[in-house]
Amino acid sequence: MDELKRELESNMRVQYHDCDPYNHLNNSRYIDYLIAARTEQLIENYNFDTAKLAKSEGIGWVLAQNQISYLYPAVWSEIVCVETRLISFSDSSLVVEALMWDEFKRHLKAIMWTVLVHFNIKTQKSIKHSDEYKLFFTSICSQIEESTFEERVKILKAIKQK
Repeated sequence: MDELKRELESNMRVQYHDCDPYNHLNNSRYIDYLIAARTEQLIENYNFDTAKLAKSEGIGWVLAQNQISYLYPAVWSEIVCVETRLISFSDSSLVVEALMWDEFKRHLKAIMWTVLVHFNIKTQKSIKHSDEYKLFFTSICSQIEESTFEERVKILKAIKQK
């Protein structure tokens, strides 16, 4: 079996209706773009469709926390590259990192860490990941050295903004 990619990326265009009066991507829309990109990347790269899982098995992952740092504006009609990776997981949660770059990955625009909790839709309670999910997460997890979001932002800014 082929090894699964640990870091996924895709491009998208910044839409006019998502921008503020200065033609910058609205702050709240960064989160929407990053989550939408990750959702599509999971389907395209792993055939992992969380909407189908919610409908067929009544399970999913709910957003528990976002940490985001805005570094460089994304502007109307610009193509951005969104890079995502699973950076850690536990018995019942995931931490996903998402980076938004310019199209050529020269300027880092935003960094986000998202904590997702595994959830049973019917009972409305957190649940533990199955062994099958843990095996899958182990195969795609891309652990990083930095232990805090602030450390990660500092390192990425120093490396990529030169």
